[in-house]
Amino acid sequence: MTKTEAIRPKPAAKKRADNHAMAPINARLTPEDKVELLRQMLRMRRFEQASLKFYNAGKMGGFLHVYIGQEAIAAGTVSLLGEHDHIITAYRDHAHALAVGMSMNECMAELFGKATGCSKGKGGSMHFFAPDKNYWGGHGIVAGQTPLGLGLAFGIKYKGLKGAALCFLGDGAVNQGCFSESLNMAALFNLPVIYIIENNRYSMGTSLERSSAVDRCLAQRAEAYGIDWALASGEDIYEVRAVTQKAIERAHHESKPMVIEFDTYRYYGHSVADANHKGGYRKEEEIEHYKNELDPIRTFKARLIAEKSLTEELYEAIDAEAKAEAAASARFADESPFPTVESVFEDVYFEVDRQTEAGRTGRFFFND
Repeated sequence: MTKTEAIRPKPAAKKRADNHAMAPINARLTPEDKVELLRQMLRMRRFEQASLKFYNAGKMGGFLHVYIGQEAIAAGTVSLLGEHDHIITAYRDHAHALAVGMSMNECMAELFGKATGCSKGKGGSMHFFAPDKNYWGGHGIVAGQTPLGLGLAFGIKYKGLKGAALCFLGDGAVNQGCFSESLNMAALFNLPVIYIIENNRYSMGTSLERSSAVDRCLAQRAEAYGIDWALASGEDIYEVRAVTQKAIERAHHESKPMVIEFDTYRYYGHSVADANHKGGYRKEEEIEHYKNELDPIRTFKARLIAEKSLTEELYEAIDAEAKAEAAASARFADESPFPTVESVFEDVYFEVDRQTEAGRTGRFFFND
């Protein structure tokens, strides 16, 4: 969807859904592929529900920002990535981590602050990383990942690779200065970066209407930099994939940036510290509407049953498997050791940790 298409009146919901289901990238999906996408969304949700349980039981410290309600975006976008595509996101990063192939064990152990965690228990909820999977975090500074995503795209282009950098951000991050600076540079250098705004309508506890000056949508701000943009539904995984695939193809073949905004919703608070999210800054009826009418898992499940790609029995089996995996990861995390006191001196600086010449001598190529 181009910026021109994005501002047209939306067609009827069923016709729109059918169009996206028949998009080439989705038409090629086998029934097994579709069930796997649903499986990934269920794994994300059951993992985070388990994490909430153990956070509230006092097993975790720091913050916990869950993604429940937004699963179609992470599952749909990441399912399209190839060898030279990279991903970076903000602090609501658990689902993206599972989508790229990180295990529940290493992710849950990180939440527990254990040495077996993906960041050796030193990062916690906001700092999941898997460089071997082209996954670069997990960043706690609002919009701090947006110039980093730009840098990933610069590296892709500099090396002459056919790839893209997908950089996720929330609606609140759109108002940060470094995001505007990143858009400017992306346009100037024609970098293959795709900024994906996950607009869940509340910047912490502040509604979109109170926090942002909006004409049609947040993605429209890309017009100021001559960058193409799209607005799409974040609860329909077919639409997520269809819209994102077009942006990836542009990045791969034309090295062009793009901004995509997905309308979505989080069912829980901004973090576990956000106790007033229900009945406070948003009504309980609003939350229930999204859960009952626009839930991405429920929506996709119904589509797959209607397509005869899924049965209720298979769904129940997949769900039970996801719950068991999440419970097992919590046991693994609980039984894992904490980092040693001595390890506080490790993983501080890349060069020193690996005892490179620069790390041993303090001399770099520019220290002649």
